[in-house]
Amino acid sequence: MAAAGPAEVVVVGSCMTDLVSLTTRLPKAGETIHGHKFFIGFGGKGANQCIQAARLGAKTLMICKVGKDSFGNDYIENFKRNGISTDFVGQTEDAATGAASIIVNSEVKTLFNPAPAHAELDPQFYTHSDIFCCNESEAEILTGIPVGSPEDAGKVGLVLLERGCKLVIVTLGAEGCVMISVDEPIPKHVPAGKVRAVDTTGAGDSFVGALAFFMACYPNLSMEEVIRKSNFIASVSVQASGTQSSYPYRKDLPQDLF
Repeated sequence: MAAAGPAEVVVVGSCMTDLVSLTTRLPKAGETIHGHKFFIGFGGKGANQCIQAARLGAKTLMICKVGKDSFGNDYIENFKRNGISTDFVGQTEDAATGAASIIVNSEVKTLFNPAPAHAELDPQFYTHSDIFCCNESEAEILTGIPVGSPEDAGKVGLVLLERGCKLVIVTLGAEGCVMISVDEPIPKHVPAGKVRAVDTTGAGDSFVGALAFFMACYPNLSMEEVIRKSNFIASVSVQASGTQSSYPYRKDLPQDLF
């Protein structure tokens, strides 16, 4: 059952069924190779972020469409198991779910994750997003600047501020992320802790979901502290296999995070 009361985090975005094959290496063109494991999981950037926010304790609501098929039915049940409202989850026979996601918390701030990124992104996404969060590859597509270091990420942030963003976060995987804002226009690198990564799939979505959770439920935290906490949660997710299956629950995390 979904949590009672108004939603603190609302996600508009994609729901995908992950069909995962584990192999020793990628096949070459035209080659058939043996896999050693196969599993079906729940994915999609919007849904991933919603799941992570819900598992941390936020009251969440998903706005999306899934197919009118067994995968769609299973996904709706997955939302319900995770306490996510499905009042606005539709099923259609005509189209697959979308890919981009917009996250809105209870204070009507918007957190925009431009994935998949398009070089010709509508300029309004920059000006209407309170927080604009992208990874290295998305940053390069949007700005043409290759990102291989925190310094490069800072350059991207400055470009995105010029386009109208209020606060930019560029995630750097194991290196943490860089934040820059209109109020603090000097890029700040927020490093992540070092862990042994098992599977990095969905780590960025774990980060964004955690970001939405802390923004909604702990509005008095500084953005730097929100990012540090979100980095930690994402680092936990990479230490287990799978996407949503690797996302931690609040009860399994150090309680001083909260």
